[in-house]
Amino acid sequence: MKHTLGKEERLKSKKLIERLYTERNSVKAFPLRMIFLQTEHTSNFPAQVGVSVPKRNFKSAVDRNRLKRLMRESYRLQKEIVYNNLEKPYIFMISYIGKEACNYDEMFLKMEKLLTRFADETKNINNDKV
Repeated sequence: MKHTLGKEERLKSKKLIERLYTERNSVKAFPLRMIFLQTEHTSNFPAQVGVSVPKRNFKSAVDRNRLKRLMRESYRLQKEIVYNNLEKPYIFMISYIGKEACNYDEMFLKMEKLLTRFADETKNINNDKV
């Protein structure tokens, strides 16, 4: 698997983002929260992802952009955790809900924990529907 995060893999559709926040399911691994929804999207990839950092907690755009960059990078390197466990297409938004910024090593570990929880959650949802 290529460790890239291209245009096709990013969640950009305003309609899908709006739907994601109204019909959401979520998993947490503090300081990260993932809101996800199983739905069809235009991409050929099994998942589309978006990242967000609230302005309320981080006033400086430099700090918000750095955290978003760290989140995208740690997701990019570990996305096979998600891709190997998905059967249907998903969209999700990963939000940073902590008040303090963390370094790359912490972010990497928390992202791994979040993605494994998401994979377990989707397995449980698929097993319940069968």
